[in-house]
Amino acid sequence: MTPQTALLDPFWTPERRALRHSVHAFMTREVLDRLDDWEDAGEVPRWLHRSAADAGLLGIGFDEAVGGSGGDMLDSVVLTEQIMASGGSGGLVAALLTHGIALPHLVAAADPEQVEAFVRPVLAGEAIAALAVTEPDGGSDVARLRTHARRDGDRYVVNGSKTYITSGMRADFFTTAVRTGDDGYAGLSLLVVPAETPGVVRRALPKMGWQCSDTAEIAFDEVEVPVRNLVGTEGSGFAQIATQFVDERIGLAVQGYATAQRCLDLTLEWVRSRETFGRPLADRQLVRHRLVEMHRQIEVARTYTRDVVQRHAAGQEVVARAALAKNTAVAACDHVVDAAVQLFGGLGYMRGTEVERHYRDARLLGIGGGATEVMTELVAARLGW
Repeated sequence: MTPQTALLDPFWTPERRALRHSVHAFMTREVLDRLDDWEDAGEVPRWLHRSAADAGLLGIGFDEAVGGSGGDMLDSVVLTEQIMASGGSGGLVAALLTHGIALPHLVAAADPEQVEAFVRPVLAGEAIAALAVTEPDGGSDVARLRTHARRDGDRYVVNGSKTYITSGMRADFFTTAVRTGDDGYAGLSLLVVPAETPGVVRRALPKMGWQCSDTAEIAFDEVEVPVRNLVGTEGSGFAQIATQFVDERIGLAVQGYATAQRCLDLTLEWVRSRETFGRPLADRQLVRHRLVEMHRQIEVARTYTRDVVQRHAAGQEVVARAALAKNTAVAACDHVVDAAVQLFGGLGYMRGTEVERHYRDARLLGIGGGATEVMTELVAARLGW
């Protein structure tokens, strides 16, 4: 990108170019030589959160008043883009930045005690937070959730279960969707449940991809939580969740096109060096045309998603656009990771090859944060079709 272009592109301002350099330096210093070991171990170490906080990265997108580093959603996009461009994995993004979906509800509620007890320690890298919404028989249908919180004096007693919880094994607390009222949307609330509370049991879930992002099933059996851990007011849980879903879906869209771009970069390097029948693969028209199609789909997904990000940051309503961005980026990523493995040939199928890891990681993007089919139905409903 030329300096002239950078001046016109809000994602390449001098400040955000400096942020990219900082992220790349962090990845080079702390991550790249260790990532394969973390993938094998099934989790990233806790010290990585502290290191990211010390580097000013963990708090990006969170106001300094709550312990963050400042910046807005555009800065968060740059962070994810550069983690992937530097050789990170989808699992790394999910594990290190899991607070991006677990803390915003608490920040928005603006309870000073909750900010001090939960938000600041996480942004300082001293604690890990997880969002616990999905249930074994609920999936994307949040209104059906059954985990119940019964009011008993100055406490709630929680019973139920959650599944597919990102960072669920390492989390110090869960921002948990519970039912405090009747069936349906209006009966839902959010409650912070400390992980070490008696009655909380968690079990690790093995996965196809996102290997270094630990995932858990969590059971709550007569778990007593103080009323002061209620986030916002009773019955406001669904609205809080729905509001933050937009950010989560945009984040997954960014991860989608960023993963695709990384695979294209790796593939370009490969086809220029790999020779077959006396010629580099890149000399063949069929290969070049396939690369162009990969590039085209990435550019469409990136351009559309970044436009949605800027609209959202400006305060516009982007519920349908965020869903479209996610579906567009997921489709582009699916196409590109498949093409990358194909062009790498047998090497691309081997465990330990980076494109093989991205191929497995990418499969989750069309499921997490609302399945592709759910996103499509949401858009149809918003359009009145």
